[in-house]
Amino acid sequence: MPPLPRPDAFLLPKGVYLDGNSLGPLTYAAQAAIERRLRQWQVHGVGAWDDWFGLAERLSPAIGRLVGAHPDEVIATASITVNLHALLATFHRPEGRRRHLLATALDFPTDLHALQSWAELRGVELRLMPSRDGHTLADDDLDAALTDDVAFAWLPTVLYRSGQALDVARWTRVAHERGTTVGWDAAHSIGALPHALHDDGVDVAAWCSYKYLNGGPGAPGGLFVHRRHHDVMPALRGWWGHDKATQFAMAPTFARAPAAAAFQLGTPPVLSLAGLEGALALYEEVGIEAVRARSLALTDALIARVDATLPELEVVTPRAHARRGGHVALRHPEAARLSRALRRRGVVPDFRQPDVLRLAPVAWYTSEADLDRTVAVLRELLDGGAYLDEVVDGPIG
Repeated sequence: MPPLPRPDAFLLPKGVYLDGNSLGPLTYAAQAAIERRLRQWQVHGVGAWDDWFGLAERLSPAIGRLVGAHPDEVIATASITVNLHALLATFHRPEGRRRHLLATALDFPTDLHALQSWAELRGVELRLMPSRDGHTLADDDLDAALTDDVAFAWLPTVLYRSGQALDVARWTRVAHERGTTVGWDAAHSIGALPHALHDDGVDVAAWCSYKYLNGGPGAPGGLFVHRRHHDVMPALRGWWGHDKATQFAMAPTFARAPAAAAFQLGTPPVLSLAGLEGALALYEEVGIEAVRARSLALTDALIARVDATLPELEVVTPRAHARRGGHVALRHPEAARLSRALRRRGVVPDFRQPDVLRLAPVAWYTSEADLDRTVAVLRELLDGGAYLDEVVDGPIG
């Protein structure tokens, strides 16, 4: 496997942690960055804003390197939901018969809620391209869904349940050939695989930072706006998107900040932003290409172990590297109970309704021994049947 593991950089939970695609663990660097900002607050009070004022903008070069963008095309801000609302308000421009919104039936619910809001507000359709198997999307269906009456398409770089990766460059090109603006949800790919958002011609994108980026629970996410759109005025405006040079003139009119920074709204949560600041330091030491190489090696190894040892579990994640994100999705009718039973035995997976176990062997800290342990525990559970006694009322992570 490519030499990468850095478990010494993390304060890892006990056991085998395979849920970094839902909440990444704490890094020592993130902890130190938060503590540094806390001390600034303690010592300087409001005077600490002299340093905090441009913190989000100072993170843009590192984020840009992760997503293949110029620094002025990205900004760390808000959540995916807020950022998607801001992008839809600005870039969904229904006109004539080109009016409708397009997403997929497999999108994360918050994306669909936001898209449905704007469909209702503007009196257009939200169309959901179907899945033939309930887990993945077929190229023919994607192609057929991008009709010439779609004004704005919103697609996932990696599907959150199955881990299928879409070809961003290809589908961006197809959308543009048909006159459609296209945006991407990169929540399940940022920090796990390389991107080329600028060169691929993506119009806009958004992501969170608490999964593979390890920014911390609820840490600010981010958005991308291609340079060709930098003359567009944000439809939703707030004082943090104002030009920093004149922000404290407190003028009643909005003078937009340059580029993607104009899409910021309210005052940022500095302590949460500090967690992301620290977590990004790892990616500055080790490039995303090395992370991707080890991730693919680990997911290959996990799939091979499942094939050899756990025939009861169906691998629904595509096997081709180009179509795989950073986690492996396994289907079993009792996945919910298996998830609970695994946690009781020191292996932390993720569960998604109705029958999918998601296992994320993350490049930074997962070892081959962790994979062996996970497969052995699953084999023991399936053989003994003890998982059938698990109670699955309530949320199951």
